[in-house]
Amino acid sequence: MNAVDEARMLEALRPPERKIAMVLDTDTYNEIDDQFALAYAMRSPDELDVRAIYAAPFHNLRSSGPGDGMEKSYEEIVRLLGRMEVGTDGFVFRGAERYLESHDTPVASAAVDDMIAKSLEHDTENRLYVVAIGAITNVASALIADPSMKERVVVVWLGGHALYWPHAREFNLRQDVAAANVVFSSGAPVVLVPCIPVASHTLTTLAELEKDLGRANELCSFLIDRFAEYSESHFSYAKEVWDIAPIGWLLNAEWAPSHLDHSPVVQSDVRYSIDRGRHFIRVVDSLNRNAIFADMFRKLSGRQTA
Repeated sequence: MNAVDEARMLEALRPPERKIAMVLDTDTYNEIDDQFALAYAMRSPDELDVRAIYAAPFHNLRSSGPGDGMEKSYEEIVRLLGRMEVGTDGFVFRGAERYLESHDTPVASAAVDDMIAKSLEHDTENRLYVVAIGAITNVASALIADPSMKERVVVVWLGGHALYWPHAREFNLRQDVAAANVVFSSGAPVVLVPCIPVASHTLTTLAELEKDLGRANELCSFLIDRFAEYSESHFSYAKEVWDIAPIGWLLNAEWAPSHLDHSPVVQSDVRYSIDRGRHFIRVVDSLNRNAIFADMFRKLSGRQTA
């Protein structure tokens, strides 16, 4: 583990109290939650200055492998930004085509190059927030390629479960355990947003989306259609929109109470090992689900009230 200045780490881990610059690393085609998170961040310009979006790898039934997942995510990012009339040149970058194969060799990509370049515009007193909502391969690769990046960024990651949970076998983490361990051991400030039992509270239904988000514009219709396509039946069906949780914490830390804990090590059986001698990270404990959804619905739809 890299040496850590504890006072500087604790300062970096304080919730943001001002408008921040951020980049978003996302496996956007994996399911339907990344699309909501990306749109929510882009529609929060008073609080978040989104500088770039990176496509992350993923492999499940929606891709033939991590590289194909990354490419499909890149294409979905472009589609979504098109609905928002946002240009993609110099703003959206392809990420890793595979997962890490070692702890000291990065997976090269345009996303890694841009992440490092963007971080060089920042320093310890004015950090870039690297928000990751997929496998954390791109972020780990950037930290391997430029270890000094840890002094210029704060990594906010939706990954794994609560540190006390019996295991950490969550989709984002288990895809690239090596990358998770690189980030946890890098000395970079990390804010961990666990899936269970935190982001798992971001449940919504097609009926709620149709009523409270509504088809107010092309973006809202796109998001509702993506949600509708995800399940053959929506009778008594609710779905987590996991990836909005880190955006909620960035926008208002009171919506996502957190605590300081020690950076974990992920074992080969995808369980956490906690060493109280390791440096601190911040871990989100719970969510005010209703406040986050209300804020997101207003921003995406342009409505001020229900």
